[in-house]
Amino acid sequence: MSPAQLRGVGPIDSHCHLHTLPSDERDAVIDAARQRGVQGFLVPAIELEDAEEILTLCQRHDDMWCALGVHPHSASTWQPGHGKRLAELLKEDRVVAVGECGLDFHYDHSPREDQFRALREQWQIAIDHDLPVIVHNRDSDQEMLEVVREPAFGALRADFHSYCAGTEMARELLDRGFYLGLSGMLTFPRADNVREVIPIAPVEQLLVETDTPYLAPVPYRGKPNRPAYVVEVLQRLAQELKLDAAAAAEQTNANFFRLFQRAAAETTDNSGEARR
Repeated sequence: MSPAQLRGVGPIDSHCHLHTLPSDERDAVIDAARQRGVQGFLVPAIELEDAEEILTLCQRHDDMWCALGVHPHSASTWQPGHGKRLAELLKEDRVVAVGECGLDFHYDHSPREDQFRALREQWQIAIDHDLPVIVHNRDSDQEMLEVVREPAFGALRADFHSYCAGTEMARELLDRGFYLGLSGMLTFPRADNVREVIPIAPVEQLLVETDTPYLAPVPYRGKPNRPAYVVEVLQRLAQELKLDAAAAAEQTNANFFRLFQRAAAETTDNSGEARR
């Protein structure tokens, strides 16, 4: 199925940092994605200081939602009082999750103790507000699983975005009801560690994303990523699942609204029936 044929049944980009793009480029980028059939956008924060800009952006668009929180690269900015501030921000329209939060031991831009502290506090806030979290995990698989297994987080709902940690970790995350976000890495020739999780994953627990402006899929590698390119991610997922692209889009969109329940509520039409 061509991108043009996807229009009306196209995918939702479940992870795109649109607020990091120059402000004078955003409308064109969003319009280009819509022209390819993209049905929605979820914009995750990197720092709490992003919140105002992200909220302004998302509140301008009926097909755009956000997650607010602190990325592990910025975990050292998490200070006393930020939990209360985040809790207040979560009351705003268009906020459907906490994040992007997690652990990143590849770059270690923030001390690991700060990463653990920010992660645990944000996960608890998400549980307290009945919201899912968007989780970043890089080179921290075992440490991440140890936190996941803590009794305090038994009620956690999560999207492990841009998943690339292989099947062993995937099995445990999926057994806990978590979702896996698949990015442009799915199309990389050597990314078998991403594709190998698809046969073991319930299709109801998969999402597609770009991680704009990073990880552009084939054939756009080496260029800044854009939400329009989630179509290539979807098409590769459909190929792996042996589905047509429209069916894969319908399924991953339903998964998106099941996890991000506030987004479903905010897209309820006048008949009272939520968009799926």
